[in-house]
Amino acid sequence: MTDTLTLYSNPMSRGRIARWMLEEVGAPYDTVYLAYGPPMKCGEYAAINPMGKVPSLRHGETVVTECGAICAYLADTFPETELAPPPGARGAYYRWLFFGAGPLEAAVTNNALAVVVPDEKRGFVGYGSFPLVIDALERRLGETAFLAGDRFTAADVYTGSQISWGLAFGTIERRPVFEDYAARINARPAYARAKALDDAATPAPA
Repeated sequence: MTDTLTLYSNPMSRGRIARWMLEEVGAPYDTVYLAYGPPMKCGEYAAINPMGKVPSLRHGETVVTECGAICAYLADTFPETELAPPPGARGAYYRWLFFGAGPLEAAVTNNALAVVVPDEKRGFVGYGSFPLVIDALERRLGETAFLAGDRFTAADVYTGSQISWGLAFGTIERRPVFEDYAARINARPAYARAKALDDAATPAPA
């Protein structure tokens, strides 16, 4: 691949997930940090991501937004990294990658905002309930070392980041299986490199 990779991000955003994935891939990339507010909402960046949010990834003429999509794109674009299983063995990989993008993020967000779904409307909620989502994750991580099986994949970068953040911010209950899993994935060298880069770019508290 000769096209330039450019990450549009903010050090205090979900862009940290995309940064980690780029560090796992190991290909050279540029970073453009954007401040919240007008720099994300108008001007040149509005053409890259009309939602006016980060992260976004540009790879040559290709633009990818949404963290889960960025992780999947990079895993497919750099197959030598083996961050995605072979095409015929991706059932669990796809399941848990998109579990993070759907049920997990929605359930955690609603629970943190104290959104109460009436029992008679439960069928409208794709994730069912917050306990159902968390229990499903606990069962999975009690079965395998990583979400897709016995090897680390992009699903662990994306959905695993949400688990780690949930533990750090108190939006996911501290269960032993979650804490063990978070320690395992956060011990990766690529995670440490990504964290150091974004930490260094984070403004000091006023």
